[in-house]
Amino acid sequence: MYNSYDPIKFTEAHRRALARAAPIAFWLNCNLAVLDFPFPSELRTPKEISDFICDSTSIGKGGQYLEELAKAGRFMHLDMPKNGFPPQLGLVVLTTSRPWEDRAVDCDFVAGELAKGRSVCLVFGLGPRGVKDSFFELCRQHLDVTDQGIPLETCTALASVPVRIMTLLGKYR
Repeated sequence: MYNSYDPIKFTEAHRRALARAAPIAFWLNCNLAVLDFPFPSELRTPKEISDFICDSTSIGKGGQYLEELAKAGRFMHLDMPKNGFPPQLGLVVLTTSRPWEDRAVDCDFVAGELAKGRSVCLVFGLGPRGVKDSFFELCRQHLDVTDQGIPLETCTALASVPVRIMTLLGKYR
């Protein structure tokens, strides 16, 4: 998840999005990374961040799934990339209702990449206006899960995109 909400203050929206995304990532055996989240400065490790979230939410069994991801090394906090994403994240796909035509892919494409054993990093913007236009350049591919340019609220996209991809992945197995 990319923080396009508030760059300075950690808000309830950040907390809720993390607590909601963690069970989905855990269920689908995926990693969860947050990008440019303004965590309080004393929180430096995934465990410290997880503990902070778990102490203040009832979502996802009180943050249990975020805690499980952190323990397994599957939760990370990244700073905003300046020259692109680290290669270990794999193919970076921005989820958006406004894909650039020359970078547009569909869920079947992403499922096919996963079926070939390739890593895919799905990026979800967290904020009322989505990601900044400059962020589109950093992502090699853009995915509109609706195929119709219909904008989805972050939590709706967090559920619908991976479930649709996982459903399509079944045809490759």
